[in-house]
Amino acid sequence: MSTAANGKPSLGDLVSRASEEMSNLFRAEVALAKSEVKSSAIRAGVGIAFFAVAGVLALFSLPVFSFALAYWLYAWWSIPLAIAFLITGGLMLLFAVICGWLAARLMKKLEPPKKAIASAKDSAAVLSNAKPHPRRSTEPEAVRLVKNQ
Repeated sequence: MSTAANGKPSLGDLVSRASEEMSNLFRAEVALAKSEVKSSAIRAGVGIAFFAVAGVLALFSLPVFSFALAYWLYAWWSIPLAIAFLITGGLMLLFAVICGWLAARLMKKLEPPKKAIASAKDSAAVLSNAKPHPRRSTEPEAVRLVKNQ
């Protein structure tokens, strides 16, 4: 690090150090946001999986199991065939609704990355209140003494 004549860091060194520290701060905040978002992403993935299960069950199992159950109700319970198909369809739809409800419940538990947002707000508040460092006067000390009198 180069220094000015009075042994203090030069303006270029100070600007370089400040930009390096801002870069490190930004990287740290991004890392914090990533870690918080990761846990929310896992929950979102599970919720999406439940939505997928609900959709697949509703679409693919209805034709197969509805015919099987309807004909079983018709054969064993002597329920009219149309009523047997309605009961079967209602049961499959109920199961799909339960899976959808579970998925929606998991999705509601998702939270924004609170720590990263708070950290970014704190950094912005600090930077908005920062004042520039007062500059040293370049005029000779004798001139300043005359002006101050």
